[in-house]
Amino acid sequence: MRPRFEYGEAVRVIRNVRNDGTYPGEPTGRLLVRRGSVGYVRDVGTFLQDQIVYSVDFIDSQCMVGCREPELQLASDPWVPTRFEFRDKVTPRMPLAIQGEVIARPGDSGEVEKVLREQENGPAYHVRFSGRTLQVPECALDLLQGEPEEA
Repeated sequence: MRPRFEYGEAVRVIRNVRNDGTYPGEPTGRLLVRRGSVGYVRDVGTFLQDQIVYSVDFIDSQCMVGCREPELQLASDPWVPTRFEFRDKVTPRMPLAIQGEVIARPGDSGEVEKVLREQENGPAYHVRFSGRTLQVPECALDLLQGEPEEA
């Protein structure tokens, strides 16, 4: 198990980082670092001997947090901003069907399972609706009513 990122290397966090209860002085659940923010690797360690964890210093937000390797990319790699992220509650803008069978209608609740940034026609998502997972382009989704959208 070798680290992908080096000490001092600029990295971008690809998901919002919230306090999981281990960041002192902030309530659990508080947003610490917004996805797309760039920080610098200050230390590398492991968690449960099978996950590499990086201490990343986000200088602009004056915050140093631990990030797992899948949560990071090189700052120099292309970044595609997305409207939604993992676990967001969404609804389709139009009926979604598979072979004529409508799986989800506007107003139905779905949950984002995966963000697909590198699609040819822009971001898309794996969204779970009523026990089925569909790949849905960003333009076909809205935030579910009552869910706060983060800027």
